[in-house]
Amino acid sequence: MAERVLVIGSGGREHALAWKLAQSPHVKHVFVAPGNAGTADNGKISNSAVLVSNHTIVTQFCKDHNIGLVIAGPEALLAAGIVDDLRAAGVGCFGPCARAAQLASHSSSSKAFLDRHGIPTARWKAFSNPQEACRFITSTDFPARVVRARGPAARKEVTIAASKEEACRAVQEIMQDRMFGDMVVIEELLQGEELSCSCFTDGVTVASMPPAQPHKRLQDGDRGPTTAGMGAYCPVPQVPEALLEQIRGAILQHVVDSLRQEGAAYVGVLQTGLMLTKEGVKILNFKCQFGDPQCQVILPLLKNDFYEVIQATMDGKLCSCMPAWSENRSAVCVVMASPGYPGDSDKGMEVTGLPQAEQLGLQVFHGGTALRDGRVVTSGGRVLSVTAVRQDLMEAVGEANRGVATIHFQGATFRRDIGHRGLRLLQQPLALVYKDRQVAAGTRDLWSHLPQTAARRGARAGGRSEGGGFAAFFDLKASGYDDPILVTQTKSLGPKLQLAQVCKRHDTIGQDLVALCVNDLLAQGAEPLFFLSHLACGKLDAEVLETIKEGIAEACRSAGCAFLGAEVTEAAAPCPSGHCDLAGFAVGAVERGQRLPGLQRAEEGDVLLGLGSAGIHGRGFGVVRKILLTSSLHCSSPAPGSCGHSTLGDVLLTPGKMFSPALLPVLRSGHVKGFAPTAEGLLGGISRLLPEHISAVLDALSWKIPEIFCWLYKEGNLSAEEMAQTFPCGIGAVLVVQKELAQHVLQDIQRQQEAWLIGKVVAPCHTAGSHIEVENLAEALQLSSPQQLLNDSTAQSQPKKRKVKVAVLVSGAGRALPALIGSAREPGSCAQLVLVISNRPGVQELCSAARAGIPTRVIDHKLYGSRSEFDSTIDRVLEEFSVELICLSGFMRVLSSPFLRKWKGKILNASPSLFPLVKDGNAHQEPLESGFKVAGCTVHFVLEEPSAAAAIRREPLPGDSEAALEERLQEAELRAFPTALQLVASGAVWLGAHGRTCWRRESQRLSPQEEHGHEASSAEPQEHEGLWGGP
Repeated sequence: MAERVLVIGSGGREHALAWKLAQSPHVKHVFVAPGNAGTADNGKISNSAVLVSNHTIVTQFCKDHNIGLVIAGPEALLAAGIVDDLRAAGVGCFGPCARAAQLASHSSSSKAFLDRHGIPTARWKAFSNPQEACRFITSTDFPARVVRARGPAARKEVTIAASKEEACRAVQEIMQDRMFGDMVVIEELLQGEELSCSCFTDGVTVASMPPAQPHKRLQDGDRGPTTAGMGAYCPVPQVPEALLEQIRGAILQHVVDSLRQEGAAYVGVLQTGLMLTKEGVKILNFKCQFGDPQCQVILPLLKNDFYEVIQATMDGKLCSCMPAWSENRSAVCVVMASPGYPGDSDKGMEVTGLPQAEQLGLQVFHGGTALRDGRVVTSGGRVLSVTAVRQDLMEAVGEANRGVATIHFQGATFRRDIGHRGLRLLQQPLALVYKDRQVAAGTRDLWSHLPQTAARRGARAGGRSEGGGFAAFFDLKASGYDDPILVTQTKSLGPKLQLAQVCKRHDTIGQDLVALCVNDLLAQGAEPLFFLSHLACGKLDAEVLETIKEGIAEACRSAGCAFLGAEVTEAAAPCPSGHCDLAGFAVGAVERGQRLPGLQRAEEGDVLLGLGSAGIHGRGFGVVRKILLTSSLHCSSPAPGSCGHSTLGDVLLTPGKMFSPALLPVLRSGHVKGFAPTAEGLLGGISRLLPEHISAVLDALSWKIPEIFCWLYKEGNLSAEEMAQTFPCGIGAVLVVQKELAQHVLQDIQRQQEAWLIGKVVAPCHTAGSHIEVENLAEALQLSSPQQLLNDSTAQSQPKKRKVKVAVLVSGAGRALPALIGSAREPGSCAQLVLVISNRPGVQELCSAARAGIPTRVIDHKLYGSRSEFDSTIDRVLEEFSVELICLSGFMRVLSSPFLRKWKGKILNASPSLFPLVKDGNAHQEPLESGFKVAGCTVHFVLEEPSAAAAIRREPLPGDSEAALEERLQEAELRAFPTALQLVASGAVWLGAHGRTCWRRESQRLSPQEEHGHEASSAEPQEHEGLWGGP
C-alpha cells in the first residue's frame, strides 16, 4: 500500500527530497511543510501549513492524514528531538536522534568526540572567556584563525580570519553580542582541497554516496562573503577511488561505530566536510542531513528507489538494499539568490523563464519562492537551484549555466564558475621543454623549471606538452566536445610593451596579451582552450621573463584555458638592449550549433550594450606615444585625477578587461546576436557587428568614461571623432541584443562587471558601409573631468549637467538621511541619491529609503571574514550603481585604508564638533569641559588621518547645557550636511591635492597653479583652502 510522506522544510533540499520521493511507486503523496512555490500542487507533491516547530501538532497532523514517514530537513529540528518525539508517538521519522544530532549542532562536543576516537581533525580549543581565546590565538604555533560560535543557532557563525589579529576581533564581536551563545571554538586553519562525503547508515552499515564539492563563497573565484552554498557538483573527479574507500572506512564507518559504542546509534544521512591536506584527510564539520545544495546534485544520481533505501535504513537492513549510483554521469547545481544575500534579501520579485529552463531538460529546485496571484515570486535568500545531469562534468556545467541564463528576476545573484574548479584540478602541471635555441642557458632554466603552482594555474583538461621542442598536444574529447569548430587568434602588444619597458613594469602585460586573444575568440562564441606565447628580446632579463610568464599563467587561469608553453628568443645585434616584442596565440572551440549568429541578424530596433574597460590597446598606443612626446607630463608623473596615488604610466598600462569565462553563458543563452571587442577603437569594434547599410547611434553620456581618456582628448587636442576611431573610450566590448531582452541580458552582465545600455541600431543608411554616430562624446569627455565640470559651471551658456550619483552608508544611528533625500529632490539639485547601504538589517533608514524609491542593500559586517572583505563588497556594490560620492550618516564601521584611498575626496561625513575633529562619541561635551564658548557641527571629507583642513561646511553654535547642545548639534547636522553635499556635487568644493578643501566663489575660476595648491599670481586670491576658508 502506498504511503503518505511529510517532508519538513522550505528550501531547495526539501524540494529535491520531495521530488525524489514522488518518483517511488510506494509513495502516494508527499506533503511539504511549509514548502515553496515549487512544491505547491506539483503532481504528487503539495504544501502544508502545519506548525512544524510544535512536535505535538506535527504528530497529530501525521495521524490525521495517515502519514507513514516524516523527513526533517532543518538540522535544528533534529537537534530539538523531533525524531525522538515522533517515533515515541508511533510515527516513522528518518534521521538521527537528538543525542546523535549533537555531532552537528555543537562544535565543541563534535571536536571532543573526534579527539576521543582518534579521528583526524583540525587542532582546536573551546573558550568562554574572550581574553583567554585571544591569548590562545596569538600564542599557538599553528594558524588558529577559524572561529566558530557554539550551539544550534550559531552553526553559520564561522569566521575564517586572514590574520591572528582579525581572529581576535571576531572573538570579541561574537562574545560581545552573546547572540551566538557563551562559547567559541578556535580551530586551526587547514589548507587543501575541500569536499563533502556523505552516506546512508542504519547505525551499523555505511553506504557511501558519491563525493560532492560545494561552493560556499558568494562570488566567482571564491570571493565575497561565505554563504550556505552557491552551487555544487557531483561526483568530484579529482578524488581517486582508493581515497574514497579510505574515507568510507577510516572516517564514515569509524564515526558511526564510535557513536554506537557511546550509546548514540546514528540512523539517517551523515555528511562530513573534509579537507584533503598534505598530512591526510581531516574532518572540518558534520551535517546530520543532506547538505543544501549537495542534496540537489546527489539525489539525481541515485538509481534506486529513494523510499526503499530510507525504509531499509530505518529498519536496520541497509546491507540488503545498498544504493546504486549512475555511472558516467555528472550533476552540477547553480544556486540563484536574491539581491542582498547572504544578508537581508529583497522579496516579492517575479521569477520568469522557469518553463524554458525545464524545456532544456534541467531540474529547477525551488528554495526561497512563493506563489502570488498565480505568479512565482521570490521570498528568501537562495531562490532557485538549477541542476543539470549530463554525460560529463563540462557538459553539465555548460547546461546548468545555460539554464540559469533563461531564468530572470530582479537582481538575481549567482556564480558562473560552479564546477570549473573540478575541471581545472583534473589537470596536471605542464612541463615546458625546449630544444637548444638562441636562448641563454639561464633563461632556459627559468622558463623550464617554474614552480608547479604557476603551471597549474594555467592548465585545463586535455592539454599536455611532451616530446621536446615547442610542441604540445590537446585532446578535445577530454575537454568534453562532441562536434567542435576550432577558432584561432594571434595578437601582439606592440607599442604598449615599449611603454612597459620604459616604466619598468611588466606585471600587467601578460593579462593584456591573453585578453586580446581570448576576447576575439568570444566574438565567435568560442571557449578558449589553450594559449602559447613568443617573446623576443634584445637582451634577456630573467626577472622580467618570470614576471611576464606569471602574468600569462594567471590570466590563462582566469580564462579557463591551458598555458601550453612560451617560446623565448634573444634577437641578434644590433637589436637594442631591453627591446622586446611579445605575441600570443590562442585556440578556442565552439560546438557547431553554438556559434554566434554574426552580422546578418543585427537589425533596426536592436540595442547595443557596452562592457566597461579602462585599457588601451592597438593603434591607440601609437597616438598615446605622440601625445607623451609633446606633453609636460611623463610616465612617472601623477596620473590625472588620481590624487597622486598612481602614475601616468600605471594608468596607461591598465590591462584590458578579459570577459571569458564569465560572459560565455550569456553569449550562449541565445539572447545575444553579436559580440565584438573594441581594442582597435570604439567605432571599429561596433562596425564588426553591423551588416552593410545598417547604422547605429550611441549616447556617450550613458556610460562612465575613465579619466585617462579625458586627459588624452584634452592633451592631444583630438576631436571627438578621432577619439572614437582610435580609443575604446571606456568600452571594452559591445553586444547586440534584441530590445525586448536587453534588460534581462544587462542585469545578467552587471552582476559580474560594469555594463550599460549605450545605443541602438537604427534605420539603414543610404551610403556604402555602416554609419556609426556617437552623440555627446565631446561633452562626456569634458564632464568626466572634475576640473572641466567646475569650469563649465561658470560658463555663460551652460550645458545641461547630469546629476552626481550619491550613496549613503548608514548603521541606524544617524538622522541626516531624510534631509539628504529632501535636498536631492529640490529643483536645481546637483545630487541624485541612488543607493542606501546599511551594515545592519532592519534599521529605520532602510524604510525611509524604500519609501523614497531609493534602492537599498544590507551588507552585514558580521558575515565577512575581514574588514577588507567587507569593504571590498561595499566597493563592488557602489561601482554596480556607478556611485560618485558617498555620505556617511551614522555609519558605525571603520573603513579600511585601501577603501579610503580609492574614494579619497569622494566621502563626506558630519562630525559633532568644530575644531579639532573629535573621534569619540562625546563631542557635544568636549566644548563645555574645555572652556570653548562656541561649539558646532562640521561636514568634512573623510581621510585616513582626520584633518581640519578637509572641512566643507561648519554650523557654529553657542555653548549650552549638554542635553540642549546635543539636540542642537543634531539640528545643525541636518542643515549642514545637505548644503555640503550640494557644494561638492556642483563642483564648487573639492578636495585638493594636499588634502585641503578647495572651494570656488561665484564667477571665479581656478588657475592651474592654484589647483595644485600654489598661490595665485594676482593680488586677490581666487581660491581658499582650509577650515576657515569655507563658505
